[in-house]
Amino acid sequence: MTVKRYYEDAYRSTFTTTINELAQDEKGRWYAILEETCFYPTGGGQPHDTGMLGERRVLEVENVNGEIRHYLDAPLEEGVTITGNIDWERRFDHMQQHAGQHILSASFIESLGYETISFHLGQETLTIDLEIPDLTREEANRAEALANQVIREARPIETKWVTEGELGDYPLRKQPDVDGPIRLVIIPDFDYNGCGGTHPASTSEVGGIKILDWEKHKSHIRLRFICGDRIRTHLQAKHDLLKDLTGIIQAPEDGMKDAVLRMIDRQKDTEKELEGVKAEYLKLEADVLVNSIQEVAGHLLLSRVYDERPIKELQGLAQQITARKDDVVVLFAVKNGAKLQLVGARGKASTAALKESVRPVFDLINGKGGGKDAFVQGGGEAIISKEELMEEWIRQL
Repeated sequence: MTVKRYYEDAYRSTFTTTINELAQDEKGRWYAILEETCFYPTGGGQPHDTGMLGERRVLEVENVNGEIRHYLDAPLEEGVTITGNIDWERRFDHMQQHAGQHILSASFIESLGYETISFHLGQETLTIDLEIPDLTREEANRAEALANQVIREARPIETKWVTEGELGDYPLRKQPDVDGPIRLVIIPDFDYNGCGGTHPASTSEVGGIKILDWEKHKSHIRLRFICGDRIRTHLQAKHDLLKDLTGIIQAPEDGMKDAVLRMIDRQKDTEKELEGVKAEYLKLEADVLVNSIQEVAGHLLLSRVYDERPIKELQGLAQQITARKDDVVVLFAVKNGAKLQLVGARGKASTAALKESVRPVFDLINGKGGGKDAFVQGGGEAIISKEELMEEWIRQL
C-alpha cells in the first residue's frame, strides 16, 4: 500500500520515493505505483494533482481498487528512487476551493438550515446542490456574509482520524458512508465533516467566497460560486470584458446598461422597418413572377429554384402569387447549405394534387414533409441538384 503523504502534510510539494510497480492499463496508458506519494488522487469531489515524477509528467492520479496509480506521459523504470514535484498552484487552488465549499455549506446550514446534498469542483467554478426548491438573493447574501466572516476570523482547520465508534462524539453535517477509520475535517464550533480532501490550515487561506448565480436543477437548487484566487481571476476577466465593451459601445461603465437598452430598442425598430421592406419586396417580386406563369400538362405552373434563401420567405412569396392567380400552381426548391427544401402552393381554383406529387420527390433526398393538397413543404439532403429535384416534381405533378 502506498503511503499517503498528502494526508500528513497538504503543503508538501516535493518528495522522494521508489517506484514499486510500473504497468499499463487496459487502454495502454503507463502508470506507476509508488512506495509513498504526495500526489492526491481524484476523490471526494476534488480533482487529482498533476506535476512531475522525475522527468515524466504526471497527467492523472486515480485510486483504482486501492492502488494509487500515477498516469505518466511516458514510462519510467521500476525499482528506481525518484523525486516527485506537485503542481503547487493547482494543489493550493483545490485546497482553497474545497475548504471554501465546506465553509459555504456550513454557512447555509447555520444561517438558513439548508443542507448541501452534492458538490462539484470544476476548473473555473464550483457548484453545490442545496436541498431546497428555491433560493432568494437575500438568503444567498446571508450565507455568503457568514462564510466570509468565518474566513476573516482565521479559524483553524483541523484534521483527525477517528473510528466509527467515535463518530458520535462529533456533530457531523452528514454521516460518512465508508467503513474503517474515518478522516474528519473540522472547523471548531462551526463545521465537522468526513472528508478525504486536502485543505489549508486556516480559513483565512481560503481568501474569500463569492456566490455567482444559481438555477433550479431537478427538485433542488444548484448554486455556482468561486473561492480564493479564482475571485481575482474572475473579476479581472469581467473587468477586461467590460472595458472592451465600453470602447465598442462608446459608453462609460456606469451608463453601459442604458446604452445597451437603447441599442436593443433601435435594433427592434430597424427589424420592424426591414420586415416592412421585405414585405413590399415580396409583393413586387410576386408581380414580376406572375408574368412568368406557363401552362404545363394541363396546369398553370410557376417553378423556380434558389440558393440560400429562407424557406419562410418562399412560403410568403408562394402565398402572394396564389392570391393574385387562383388557378396557378407554385413550386419552389432551394438549396440551403447541405439541405434541399421544397415549397408548393396552389390557388383556390386549381385541382393539382400537390401532396400526392411530392411524396416520391422526398424519397429522392431522404427527406420528409407534409401539408395538404393546397400547400406542402419539407426538405432533405442535397444529394441531387435542386434543378433535378424540380424536374422530377414537375414530372410527378
